[in-house]
Amino acid sequence: MQHNLFSALRAGWPADLDATAIECADAGVQHPALLYTWRDLDRSTAMLANLLAALGLPDGARVAVQTEKSVEALLLYLAVLRAGLVYLPLNTAYQAAEIEYFIGNAEPSVVVCSGKNFGWVSKLAFKAGTAHVFTLNDDRTGSLLQRAAHHSAEHMPVQRAAGDMAAILYTSGTTGRSKGAMLSHANLLSNARVLQQAWGWRTPAEGSDVLIHALPIFHVHGLFVASHGALLNGSKMLWFSKFDPKAVAARLPEATVFMGVPTLYVRLLAEGTFTREACRNMRLFVSGSAPLLIETFDDFRARTGHTILERYGMSETVMLTSNPHAATDGERRGGTVGRPLPGVGVRVVNDAGAACATGNIGGVEVTGPNVFAGYWRMPEKTAEEFTADGWFKTGDVGRFDAQGYLTIVGRSKDLVITGGYNVYPAEIEGLLNELPGVQESAVIGVPHADFGEAVVAVVVARAGSVPEASELIALLKARIANFKVPKQVFVVAELPRNAMGKVLKNVLRDAHKGLFDG
Repeated sequence: MQHNLFSALRAGWPADLDATAIECADAGVQHPALLYTWRDLDRSTAMLANLLAALGLPDGARVAVQTEKSVEALLLYLAVLRAGLVYLPLNTAYQAAEIEYFIGNAEPSVVVCSGKNFGWVSKLAFKAGTAHVFTLNDDRTGSLLQRAAHHSAEHMPVQRAAGDMAAILYTSGTTGRSKGAMLSHANLLSNARVLQQAWGWRTPAEGSDVLIHALPIFHVHGLFVASHGALLNGSKMLWFSKFDPKAVAARLPEATVFMGVPTLYVRLLAEGTFTREACRNMRLFVSGSAPLLIETFDDFRARTGHTILERYGMSETVMLTSNPHAATDGERRGGTVGRPLPGVGVRVVNDAGAACATGNIGGVEVTGPNVFAGYWRMPEKTAEEFTADGWFKTGDVGRFDAQGYLTIVGRSKDLVITGGYNVYPAEIEGLLNELPGVQESAVIGVPHADFGEAVVAVVVARAGSVPEASELIALLKARIANFKVPKQVFVVAELPRNAMGKVLKNVLRDAHKGLFDG
């Protein structure tokens, strides 16, 4: 079967191409009402695709992009799909050494960067053999748009087979070198269509959905889950280049869907204008990319009357599970990531590869049309990460309850083995987060001469509180087995996180690795 993800997304657009597709909600004084129609999206992506076609790039050429969030950056992504090329988004926080690695590994034919970074990025790109480097800024300037302006606004999408690569997403690389997950047109389209049904995206006849898009677009959540959802459904987006809780709260009455990472929900709850009245027209709040504290889950429901829908996915698989959208399908359970999505297989297995009994903890493995083919130029690593029967080993540890809801307990690499006993950090973190004065926590294992590893907790205090480490340890000793109790607790101002809000436990482990030396 021949198809192109862009063509499939384009098929969902409304008949009235002059309707607003994207409104820049934080455009500011200079552009108080910057609007893009569906026709604008069609014409702009055609011009960009024609520019790419004119470069005479080889089949399967990669286009690496490190720019600030803008509608034009989204249009570039769509144009790369339209041109039948491979999109490679890069986190805007990456520095020179990281960019050098990604360019060297992916060998892109085209690199697009912010104008302010052109000097050093172009040197790295040209040194690695990249033929073309363009600039794209968040104010609709840059050499990419200047060049595209000379090309036709008509373009026939390049046909692609279902299994052809559409994007390479590099994993965060918290251990070792980052790996490039190869995602196909079929991987991304199958997941977008499943989520369209699972989350009840509304057609115009049902009262069209409006999405507030306030996430980065170098990551699965913002680029695929949010953008694909609105584009496939022909739904308007209220576009925020950066998340601002007050600005988002002000536009909520015009929206029906919001997607965020837990940090965004915490910041909304701290915003006084974020009220039940502001959420009166909202239909769905989705959270992912990092665990949502049960306190945030409960506080959000109390404040707004809405229950956040948590889901679970990865760069290698897009979305895998989701709490129910419809009440008839069951409740949304805080602390869980719901049930497997239609067509997606999820199992929890023990070290021998046998299925775990309900409630027992094991490794999470998955299969389905959304699961990637493998890692870019890493056949050995790809083979390691798939089972003999073709299931992908996520590296996550979890358990199913009797109703089929999955709870992610942590990453297998985060498992602490102390004195021969397994300690799952998420269990200890859950208990710590319930103790007086604790806002949040992270539990790690560090080298210990006697125990192999020692359990250590790093805690962020609640505003106005100063929890004592000794008191926290005493409270834990009354509740859990002694081998699970942290040998030391540190109170800090904040936990180190990546751009998507995930706690960087490797940073914590490095900081405390010498704690029990000598």
